[in-house]
Amino acid sequence: MSDFMKWLYAHYIRPQLDAAEPEEYAMPLSLLDGSMTADMAADYEKAREFTAIHAFLLGLRTGRGLPWA
Repeated sequence: MSDFMKWLYAHYIRPQLDAAEPEEYAMPLSLLDGSMTADMAADYEKAREFTAIHAFLLGLRTGRGLPWA
């Protein structure tokens, strides 16, 4: 990933994800937070970053805007 994509995630995509209303997925994912080691939490955050960036780019390519909005 380019440096711009990492910046975009940190300054635009991540705040959008954090501000979104939790829906049905919130409970199962919150169970993960308490049961992960530090290494697993870092891997989980990298996977979340990667997925969110690619979902954002898919929205740009298809003209749909933010896929989670």
